[in-house]
Amino acid sequence: MGKQVSSGGEPLRILEDIAFSVQSGEALAIVGASGSGKSTLLGLLAGLDLPSAGSVRIGGQDIFALDEDQRARLRGEHVGFVFQSFQLLPALTALENVMLPLELAEAEQARQRSAALLERVGLGGRLHHYPRQLSGGEQQRVALARAFAPQPRLLLADEPTGNLDAVTGAAVIDLMFSMNVEQGTTLVLVTHDEALAGRCARRIRLAAGRMVGQD
Repeated sequence: MGKQVSSGGEPLRILEDIAFSVQSGEALAIVGASGSGKSTLLGLLAGLDLPSAGSVRIGGQDIFALDEDQRARLRGEHVGFVFQSFQLLPALTALENVMLPLELAEAEQARQRSAALLERVGLGGRLHHYPRQLSGGEQQRVALARAFAPQPRLLLADEPTGNLDAVTGAAVIDLMFSMNVEQGTTLVLVTHDEALAGRCARRIRLAAGRMVGQD
């Protein structure tokens, strides 16, 4: 798989010759320096961006054979996201943020399921707080609960501790791995943190848009 854009009328290769597979339930880290193409690769895996060449298959389905609406539906049903910047909706409470993907999917018992997940991440007493009333670590735990709410087959995490201090970040990561095991989710984690990457079963290393190693 590759990604190429035009820069000043000249082709600029962001990713080239990327090829790997992830087994169901596996935890995979994508590591590399800033600018190596990690976040671009994650966007392609999610179907949020289109490759210049190649394909991405989730559960055997080539996601780029789907139109934009179909890809959005697949993401809603099977893919969870955790971002560095939390991406909570400021006008919604913690409970409402977690409920949102369930309500969009017209899932049953959305409120009860969301409240149980917030209890699971240690925020049972913060259901009706807005993001501005929560610390960074609490916001990321809400984001984790929201990501796991639809019971996704695949969780994509982009530098999930990038905006957290070391102690808070470690607690959030412990929680993410615990919930990942509980739900049997496949985890693909983008990070520059080698210690965090070491907690995954396998690592893929990028440099200048190319895969330069797997271990």
